[in-house]
Amino acid sequence: MTKTMQPRLEYGKLAPEAVQAMAAVERYARNSGLETRLLELVRLRASQINGCAYCVDMHTKDARVLGETEQRLYAVAVWEETPFFTERERAALAWTEAVTLVSHDHVPDSVYEIARREFSEKELIGLTMAVIAINGWNRLAVSFRAAVGSYQPAAQKAAREK
Repeated sequence: MTKTMQPRLEYGKLAPEAVQAMAAVERYARNSGLETRLLELVRLRASQINGCAYCVDMHTKDARVLGETEQRLYAVAVWEETPFFTERERAALAWTEAVTLVSHDHVPDSVYEIARREFSEKELIGLTMAVIAINGWNRLAVSFRAAVGSYQPAAQKAAREK
């Protein structure tokens, strides 16, 4: 049996200030100097962990626009088992998982050490803010049942440029 989620409320229309606050965190991450494709992998992995169908749809679409391959997109959920990711990407994905699942292991020192080998202190703050942002967006989209499949990358890019 197929379970379709019906949107509960339109949080962006009802509380634009809340979306603006989230967007500020997102802007910090986007302007941190980290590679855009890396940030999309991070957003996708956190969204997979959080079960956010809307955001998985969004970030696979955005990653494709940036030239990400289907093979790598399919493998994000099992990144540790594949040879498709650089050491920097692996460190970012491990950090994403640890920060997203912070209540499980409180971001182990071993994950921090791997991340520090690949990222400067400033970059690690940017990466962490990206993880915080996507976790927040995931919680909004999941809680209020954002309409999956409606996202279009070109429309969002144009909206951001205004």
